[in-house]
Amino acid sequence: MEAAAELIGTLPADEVPLPLRRFARFERRKRAKLAGQHIAAQLEKDAGFRERVAVPLRKAQPELAEAVEEGRLPPAADPVRVAVLAYLLRPQGWTALVETARDELERSASASEGEAAERRIAELREEVAAARAGRAAEVDRLRSELREVKAEVTELRRKLHDARTRARAAEERAEALAAQSERERAAAREGAAAADKELRRLRGRLARAETDAEAARRAAREGRNVDDVRLRMLLDTLVDAALGMRRELALPSTIARPADAVAGAGPGAAANPVMTGRSLSDQDPQLLDRLLSLPQVHLLVDGYNVTKTGYGELPLADQRRRLLSGLGGLAAQTRAEITCVFDGAELDAPVATAVPRGVRVLFSRPGQTADELIGELVRAEPPGRPLVVVSSDREVADNCRRAGARPAPSTLLLRRLGRT
Repeated sequence: MEAAAELIGTLPADEVPLPLRRFARFERRKRAKLAGQHIAAQLEKDAGFRERVAVPLRKAQPELAEAVEEGRLPPAADPVRVAVLAYLLRPQGWTALVETARDELERSASASEGEAAERRIAELREEVAAARAGRAAEVDRLRSELREVKAEVTELRRKLHDARTRARAAEERAEALAAQSERERAAAREGAAAADKELRRLRGRLARAETDAEAARRAAREGRNVDDVRLRMLLDTLVDAALGMRRELALPSTIARPADAVAGAGPGAAANPVMTGRSLSDQDPQLLDRLLSLPQVHLLVDGYNVTKTGYGELPLADQRRRLLSGLGGLAAQTRAEITCVFDGAELDAPVATAVPRGVRVLFSRPGQTADELIGELVRAEPPGRPLVVVSSDREVADNCRRAGARPAPSTLLLRRLGRT
């Protein structure tokens, strides 16, 4: 396997057997270690690979390789190399050569083990003799250390007596300090009680002062209430007059929205009826909530841009249905005007779409893109009205920003609809 691992590193990638190609980039030792099982299996079943592995060995020892192919075991030959060449070349009777090499290795191992055992016995005998020689010296040393320890114990006992004497004196001083501390704590408690009494007196004075201030403010409000009542009566009179004028002239109760004036192809079913927030980043999760809280805000949605960002794996009809369902819930929550624009330039017939209440759905006309229809809707709005365009298309966002609208990425709307 070491010879095969060496060969794999030298072969071109297309000549390495397929099961071993992923190990070809390994360092040689790692290949032999990590890919050993795979190399052994390839050697066993791939005769061509065995022959390629044997080529460097044959060149290194041609005489030994020739003897193995002839089925004879040269004298004084390395049993391991004989077994390797026999396995790779596989001449007739190669298994007997492997068995003979194994027997030779076992005999060599037994002889080596016997010599090692004899050497070990001699070493142990020398160690025993050295241990006996050193035992007497060790005993003398230990006796000397024992005498020193006894003298040290006597000294420690004297020091212990002195320490106990000092400890009793320290305990007496501690008791005296504890008594003094108790007297000081009693004096501190008396001072704290006096301070608490003074604090309660001051709090009472503060409460009386706050009551007097509240009475003064109440008197000031009562004086202003008369003026507020007069102003409210005047406003009610003007409102009633305006309502009477509307009834007299038979004016409609609502007006058309600017987006209703833009020509767009509606769905198969009839549709239900200076930007702030510049300081917020386009990726700020609170951006869309802030924009939708503006009065009279108009939300323009690039429909397919949003659906393909969030769930582009669905069919187009399912994409539209899922987005419009979410926009319906958003319109019910925020009361914002919402217009969703889809690209309908390639549609041959009207699309049957269930439009939720509060959402306007427009398809671009033939020859017109959804981006162009969004541009018309933006230009139709009066200057100053809050207008939000949801699209991750950079060109749409730049055009809307130049027209005074506030662009927002599709991911913000998808995240907001996920909370609906």
